[in-house]
Amino acid sequence: MRRSTRLFEIIQILRAADAPVTAEALAAKLEVSARTVYRDIAALQAQRTPIEGEAGIGYLMRRGYDLPPLNFDAEEVEALWVGLSLLARTGDSELQEAARRICRKIDALHDTPRRWLQVSTWGTPPDDPAKGCVPVANYREAIRSEQKIRITYVNGAEERTIRVVRPVALIYHIECTMLAAWCELRSGFRHFRTDRIWASESIDESFCGQGDSLRTLWQEQTRWDSHVETA
Repeated sequence: MRRSTRLFEIIQILRAADAPVTAEALAAKLEVSARTVYRDIAALQAQRTPIEGEAGIGYLMRRGYDLPPLNFDAEEVEALWVGLSLLARTGDSELQEAARRICRKIDALHDTPRRWLQVSTWGTPPDDPAKGCVPVANYREAIRSEQKIRITYVNGAEERTIRVVRPVALIYHIECTMLAAWCELRSGFRHFRTDRIWASESIDESFCGQGDSLRTLWQEQTRWDSHVETA
């Protein structure tokens, strides 16, 4: 979780609390150390966020503090709600958690469409690391940072290969998520089902500055909307 997101989450948690929240409790919710929470609280207090309390006792948000409202009309809120709910179909657990955080913010400021707009959660299985899945968030991070990764891939014929790839895009189908990448083994673009990537690790090589040109070339050379797989 990025620091800016974490600071916002601390504000949200304290706004909703009716009793002091300890640094340890905040750390458990945010999956960080208590020391990190202490630093974040100090940073928020330095920005004049009205957080009261101290280490060992707990923290409270002074009453009356609020965030600027989200200025969406009813249909915009409903569009956001449906779009965020559809992320449940992607199997991307970190995107799903981000969507839940946004939905909580919508809940706090609007008459939520939750009661009258329902979205089926059927879709790609969750990328649960406890079951050996590589989190899809790892691929999104590699795309953003233009970092090469080494993957172990098993195709539909149960053939295993180890490849170094330059990831350029993720394609969310209903039944699976595909990673589009320049494959150094094949010297070309390939599409990998993320549920068939058995292992993935960053290597000490980047393709900084090449991401946009590779995506343009990929779009020119491939039909990303077809169900293409590696060979």
